[in-house]
Amino acid sequence: MKLFGTDGVRGLANAQLAPELAFKLGRAGAYALTQEFSHAPRILVGMDTRVSGRMLEAALNAGACSVGAKIFRAGVLPTPGIAYLVRKYNMDAGVVLSASHNSMEDNGIKFFSREGMKLPDAMEEEIEALIEEGLDKLPRPTGTAIGTIEEADQALEDYVEFLAGTFTDEGLLDLKGLKVAIDCANGAGSKAGPALLKRLGAEVSPIFDSPDGTNINKGCGSTHIEALCEYVKANGQDIGIALDGDGDRLICVDETGKVVDGDQIMSICGVRLKQSGKLKKDTLVATVMSNLGLFALERERGIHIEKTGVGDRYVLERMLEIGATFGGEQSGHVIFLDYGTTGDGLMTALQVLKAMRQSGLPLSKLNTVIKVFPQVTVSARVNPLLKDSWRSVKEIGEAATSLEEKYEKTGRVLIRASGTENVVRIMIEGEDEESLKADAKSLADLMIEKLK
Repeated sequence: MKLFGTDGVRGLANAQLAPELAFKLGRAGAYALTQEFSHAPRILVGMDTRVSGRMLEAALNAGACSVGAKIFRAGVLPTPGIAYLVRKYNMDAGVVLSASHNSMEDNGIKFFSREGMKLPDAMEEEIEALIEEGLDKLPRPTGTAIGTIEEADQALEDYVEFLAGTFTDEGLLDLKGLKVAIDCANGAGSKAGPALLKRLGAEVSPIFDSPDGTNINKGCGSTHIEALCEYVKANGQDIGIALDGDGDRLICVDETGKVVDGDQIMSICGVRLKQSGKLKKDTLVATVMSNLGLFALERERGIHIEKTGVGDRYVLERMLEIGATFGGEQSGHVIFLDYGTTGDGLMTALQVLKAMRQSGLPLSKLNTVIKVFPQVTVSARVNPLLKDSWRSVKEIGEAATSLEEKYEKTGRVLIRASGTENVVRIMIEGEDEESLKADAKSLADLMIEKLK
């Protein structure tokens, strides 16, 4: 039984991810994560704004309480907030109910260790094995040993306070006079984001900050940046920042309305960290999906780029393995390990704003570190049972090989099944954007036809 993808358990709420499964994950997860402790395990639970969140949270909490866990409900809070507060509150584990950038119909459950880290594969496999073997053998305490549920009322304020004080060793970041538009994706950052920026003195213009349970990521957020681009241009903003549904990604928009993606953000921050002697081992950890322009930093700026698989969890694992403290993904997951244990959209925004303040330059002038090669990504929605075996289909395999040969010397082709959605993504990088679009779409159409 394979439940966990690259970012926890995810699926259509009340179907693939039903309350019954949430109960089992709560029961098995609480036991697997905390069986080493002699005390009743303490677990912090947060969520994004999806209408299914409360339903799934109730089931998950019941499962955890059935093995004696003490639950502390943080309510709506960005994923990195839970990762931080697990450590601050001395919890034994954390859980977030979110499907990140997915549409509202989906939801997900992801666990954090007491160190605020996403679980390694081995621990996820242990939880899966417990569920597959049946949960009746797990403890079922009675009386006063039954788990309890309490409110963590200070969670949002404590998270914002932490972010605001991130740079206190260098003096409080002063954003007075800076006009900042923030697209909250109608998600978990809808309160935390504007509150943080206002606390630091910015003139804040929030958009998509009115979640109703059904509008998360709908035409907004880091995966739908167009509205923010238009808003920044139309309203004379100095910068636009876009979160995703659970607040662990950031995509920026400069004052001219141009998108600044995760690779460009990493190039800006990476160079400044190196210049200040704070880029440990002069190393940046990025995924194979990053733009070829980012990898040129090794030659042009003396920053070693360590490649890893797609997924911020694999970026973090590699950072820990080699002792690096900075890394991320093109999608906007950026990890500053000196400050946090996971991608944090608001923390990353502060780093970009700090670079603007210290340099006195607008974002458009800062964003000249790398030359971005044209890159096109097309998603083919396919049968989930076939998405990992696409190359075994003769016509698809031959078409993919032909594309790889075509771009071997002038670019590259990367084709991968998503770990969080029922899609295969085709990324092509090269010199002529129109040709890239045509080739990627052609292969995607073939996959949709053959992998029904």
